[in-house]
Amino acid sequence: MLSDLAPQLIQRIPARVRPVVVTVILGLAAGFAAVLFQLSIHAVYRYGLEALTHASRLAFLLGSFFVVAATSAVSGWLLTRFSPEAAGSGIPQLKLAFWKDFGVVPWRVVWVKFLGGTLSVGGGASLGREGPSVQLAGGLASHLAGFLGTAKNERRTAAAAGAAAGLAAAFNTPIAAVTFVLEEIIGDLNSRMLGSVLLAAVLGALVAHGVLGAQPAFALHGQGAPQWTGYALTPLVAALAAVAGCWFQRFSLGIRSANKRPHRLPAWSRVMLGGIGVWAIGATVFVTTGHAGVFSLGYEDLSLALDGRLLWHIAALLLVAKLAATALCYGLGGCGGIFAPTLFFGTMVGAAIAGVFGLVYPLGRADQVALAVVGMCACLGAVVRAPVTGILIVFEMTHEFALVPVLMIGALVSQLISRKMLRQNFYEEALAQDGHHIESIAPPRDLRSWMELPAARVANFSPVVASDLSSEAQAELLAQQSFERFPVVQGGRLVGVLTRRESKAAQAAQRTPELESAKVCRPHTSLREISDLILASPSGLLILQDAEGPEGRVMGVITMHDLLRAQKSFTEGQLG
Repeated sequence: MLSDLAPQLIQRIPARVRPVVVTVILGLAAGFAAVLFQLSIHAVYRYGLEALTHASRLAFLLGSFFVVAATSAVSGWLLTRFSPEAAGSGIPQLKLAFWKDFGVVPWRVVWVKFLGGTLSVGGGASLGREGPSVQLAGGLASHLAGFLGTAKNERRTAAAAGAAAGLAAAFNTPIAAVTFVLEEIIGDLNSRMLGSVLLAAVLGALVAHGVLGAQPAFALHGQGAPQWTGYALTPLVAALAAVAGCWFQRFSLGIRSANKRPHRLPAWSRVMLGGIGVWAIGATVFVTTGHAGVFSLGYEDLSLALDGRLLWHIAALLLVAKLAATALCYGLGGCGGIFAPTLFFGTMVGAAIAGVFGLVYPLGRADQVALAVVGMCACLGAVVRAPVTGILIVFEMTHEFALVPVLMIGALVSQLISRKMLRQNFYEEALAQDGHHIESIAPPRDLRSWMELPAARVANFSPVVASDLSSEAQAELLAQQSFERFPVVQGGRLVGVLTRRESKAAQAAQRTPELESAKVCRPHTSLREISDLILASPSGLLILQDAEGPEGRVMGVITMHDLLRAQKSFTEGQLG
């Protein structure tokens, strides 16, 4: 079989060059996946909403409503039915998989992200394709590494390399892709994975060059270094762009937090409502101004702003409308990222400030372009908090070295404001909403610190809980799940632990199963205490509860396997 032949062929390659060959395969595959994802999105958008913008007003309103609502509904159904973890950007989820699951991403996440992202972003949802490109490319590389014989507990390098190739292909920015993966996902600019990440990023960019062309993402006109007026306005533009990014983070993640609570409406319908909200805002702006930048990526209006051909009041309107539409779409569970929207927000801030100032004192084209680019860099930097990546990604997207000094000023200002207004960056806060804290993901640098980490470092926050102990329910549970132990919750209370062996014996004897006593811990319990509690647990299972006593809600479970997995993460962190 091919699945057996591939590892054998890889093993025949000399050990010295084997990692390079594997990285080349992963980088090319991830790059092609990201490019195909981009082409799919543009095809759906071109034959859908873009074609409707040339029709009559009535045809546009009716047709655009159907396209946005239908694609959002189907995307929401895919997410709800097959892979809820494919919602949103995907970068926090990939970071979580990198540190807690050795870089292993379920295959369903990859294909759902591809289809859901294509329909969602291509259908008009106000989200980006760059974050999804990182997740699906990293997930694909992880699976391909497994196909080539890499063990599950050694796929971090593959996931990181795939992520770098995906981002490099999505933005045509290999250097920024490397720094982003090192800054945001790995968290170490000196990581031993640097070589693989760098090679994969170059290959991803080469794939994009070969298929899409070697041109920058945005072609600037009126290039050159800005004058003193451009430098004088840079701190103001950077500050306002950073504030816009911080407001967006608060607004969108506030909606996301509310959306995670129990609702009567099914999750897929809430995704569709987010799309309908985008349609209402975007259609109003388009009918009023003729600009469709609220829909999808909005790159056409973004390019106009970078070229100095967008009136300041139009830029201000697009800023407010795009920010509201993106926050609504993301917060309600849409499938797409925040890179492109934050670049859009920042560009519109720069264009609006340049236009308003130009009413009083004429600005040269180089100054207008510089302010728009500074806003782009500052807004992205405020939300993501990866300043080096923010500078490099904008520089590589524009190929304008003369803009680097103002980009550096903008990045500095945005970091100062972001850290004053927000405690965490966008991705860290999203993880925290899901019960994962950043200090519990990346491993510490010494054994004592590791032993004092909280339970969230190792807990599985998606436990399979048994509530019905009838023979039929137990048989169905054992058939659907492969776990050996299950927490039993009845009447909202934890009553014990059901083991697979006892369940089978009880079914055979047609009696009620005997439950083992449950050992519990709280979220702040240290790993040192957890080790002792697991050893003392009759079932080898530790239940994580949010409060003491029988009224505590079951949040997750911890097993010896989880502890060993965390120990391996710690060891690899030391080696890195």
